[in-house]
Amino acid sequence: MKSPLLSLPGAVPAEGRDEGVAAHYGDLFREQRELADGHGLVDLSQRGVISVSGPDRLSWLHLLLTQHVSELPVGQATEALILSANGHVEHALYLVDDGETVWAHVEPGTQDELVSYLEKMKFYNRVEVADRTAEFAVVHLPAGSIAEVPDGVVVRETAYGRDLFLPRGELESYAAKSGPVAGLLAYEALRIEQHRPRLGAETDHRTIPHELGWIGSAVHLQKGCYRGQETVARVQNLGKPPRRLVFLHLDGSEVLLPGHGTPVRLASDGEDGRQLGFITSSARHHELGPIALALVKRNVPVDAELMAGDTAAAQEVVVEP
Repeated sequence: MKSPLLSLPGAVPAEGRDEGVAAHYGDLFREQRELADGHGLVDLSQRGVISVSGPDRLSWLHLLLTQHVSELPVGQATEALILSANGHVEHALYLVDDGETVWAHVEPGTQDELVSYLEKMKFYNRVEVADRTAEFAVVHLPAGSIAEVPDGVVVRETAYGRDLFLPRGELESYAAKSGPVAGLLAYEALRIEQHRPRLGAETDHRTIPHELGWIGSAVHLQKGCYRGQETVARVQNLGKPPRRLVFLHLDGSEVLLPGHGTPVRLASDGEDGRQLGFITSSARHHELGPIALALVKRNVPVDAELMAGDTAAAQEVVVEP
């Protein structure tokens, strides 16, 4: 679905799964600085939106999600995962309940599969699941923003800012009075700086929540009764995850950023060394320079100098080994 904000001056379209919104509007670092200072907004209308209504919505979702939501207070934001039977991450949902309906935004293109799964799990519960992507656009206001929210718009408020479920027909007019608009690359640079994992970027078919630091924020350890819970409990109580998320400061002299999937090796082993992980996301940050997130083997020393392809990288611990 193509955003009307792509018609703004300087807009350069994003590619891949984020197609439909702007990657930037001509000045990446200015856009980042505006967001970091609490100004402007980000068009996230490429993301999927689903709703779950009905009197059983919270108790039902509680049985399916990794998060404790049976008594979720009205207006309190949370996030949750859906796992496979083996504990691998399949979906990530960013939730809020408005008193009558649970609203969630999800990764672009995942809403159809998610709604299909939820429909199969309804049984006799009094719930209604709907794909609302065609009706509502997600808009992000950064932390510290004083932009007004229109009456009746559902909001997820977190430490990183507010996510608005805005009627699509109001997107253009809202951006005109609440801008400036920042592109997705600026938003992603700040996400990477904040060490926040993203489904499909930091995850692959083998990812378990412990590897990305999702325990606590998206996985509640004092609840059971959800698919994959046995794996979560076993790793938490008896072992360690095989991989861990790290934050990388990249050599700023390199022209190109290492893209998703770029092999990570020990710097001492050179480019022919054994692969120990891979880059998941990378960006150019307005203060830190080139940065990245990577998934590496748990036993990689925390003080080891790394190479991302042919780019030198110094690591910071995100998930403890």
